[in-house]
Amino acid sequence: MEFSSKLIEKAVNEMSQLPGIGKRTALRLVLHLLKQPKEQTGFLAEALTTMRADIKFCESCHNISDIAVCEICANTSRNHQTICVVEDIRDVMAIENTGQYKGIYHVLGGKISPIEGVGPSQLNITTLVEKVKLGGVNEIIFALSSTMEGDTTNFYIYKQIADVEIIISTIARGIAVGDELEYADEVTLGRSILQRVPFEKTFKNN
Repeated sequence: MEFSSKLIEKAVNEMSQLPGIGKRTALRLVLHLLKQPKEQTGFLAEALTTMRADIKFCESCHNISDIAVCEICANTSRNHQTICVVEDIRDVMAIENTGQYKGIYHVLGGKISPIEGVGPSQLNITTLVEKVKLGGVNEIIFALSSTMEGDTTNFYIYKQIADVEIIISTIARGIAVGDELEYADEVTLGRSILQRVPFEKTFKNN
């Protein structure tokens, strides 16, 4: 792709680094911004810069937050004895959109994947195990994707907390095997949360 401006070329190259954005789409977006008033582009740039500089991760669950403890963890009306374990922040948003879950979350920041070089120490697993072993937690719900990596992560955490007397469940398989949680429709995801099953059954029956 030839550019008549090095400035445009640089902007397109940076924009195309975003997931799902190819060079042609990046060019279309850059040209769109070029047509907008300068202050509009300035607002966008400022919002992105401020977000990147000031965003925080909840000290309790690792969810994104504007303050030290996210709104969900700080909400006293939520059930703090039930923790839903998810891979990333998008899964929290997906489950919250169902309106079916009233507990709190724990964001792992990914899943165990030896192929990609991701081990347990690179995820937020230790803080979850510590939280469970401190007491006050009645149930852990695994809400990871129905993939080999997701199942491996579930089982690893299960082994870490198996000696603690709590309910360990997983969302029902209304989510198709191999599906990512964020792409599930709200009705299916909501039912999967409500109809969760004991985690032990998911591997003892295999």
